[in-house]
Amino acid sequence: MTERKTVPPSTEARNPRTTDIDRWPAGQVIEALLTEDAAGIEAARSAAPALAEAVERTLERVARGGRVHYFGAGASGRLAVLDATEATPTFDAPPGLFTPHFPGGPAAFADSALDYEDAEAAGYGDAGELGERDVAIGITASGTTRYVAGALARAREAGALTVLIACAPGGPLASTVDIAVEADTGPEAITGSTRLKAGTATKALVNAFSTALMVRSGRTYSNLMVNLVATNQKLHARAASVIAMATGLGPRECAAALAGAGGDLPVALLHALSGRPVEECRRGLRAAGSVRAALDLMAAADAR
Repeated sequence: MTERKTVPPSTEARNPRTTDIDRWPAGQVIEALLTEDAAGIEAARSAAPALAEAVERTLERVARGGRVHYFGAGASGRLAVLDATEATPTFDAPPGLFTPHFPGGPAAFADSALDYEDAEAAGYGDAGELGERDVAIGITASGTTRYVAGALARAREAGALTVLIACAPGGPLASTVDIAVEADTGPEAITGSTRLKAGTATKALVNAFSTALMVRSGRTYSNLMVNLVATNQKLHARAASVIAMATGLGPRECAAALAGAGGDLPVALLHALSGRPVEECRRGLRAAGSVRAALDLMAAADAR
């Protein structure tokens, strides 16, 4: 019987451009690392069409009450947790809309020696709460992580939309999902260290996914974070600056608009842009769902 050879993912190959990296001064090492990172971003850009499809199909599910579940171990999983955590203060995303699953919990998150990448059964179990309206996004640089495989298998059984984000095209999981988002990042500057170029590409793709989803959901006005949650002094100042940039009003007028809306930035902005009473703006936002849509409805009503 002929032994079947397993071809390692391209992320594990040796990089011919950095074989002498241990002889280089710090400046040359850093230049090489950043050059490789830039190549990772270009690889992520090539996966944009598949990522856009994932966003549009996720938008449909979220509109029906679905949630986005990230599954990843190691560096990929940590990037997923970071992205999910930042969605609420940035876009006021509903609690649980982005739900990260990381095997081993907080202890493993803080200690990379606690490695659960091969815990396929754990992935299957962690995806047990998914339903047909949900979206499961498996994040794995190599495209082979067993924890992710288990989660995606359970998600498929539940009828959820399944998406893979990987940096080694043609891996075994790509053919098992509805949408494969594959960035061909190639070998790392330090062989096998996918926290480098693959990590950069992964972060770019995950950030682009969640940001595009929030933009398409109406959680920005123009390119302004109108749904940010002002939890500190910096963000309170940013809320006022959002109104200023959108309207051209001065600091006092912006502060007054925010105060009049009880600190609710979308209401304050709609009031400042439309001149309508605050309560009418509040009702308009509830009906339309976003500042842009509410303004369009007001304009249409005025045109009648």
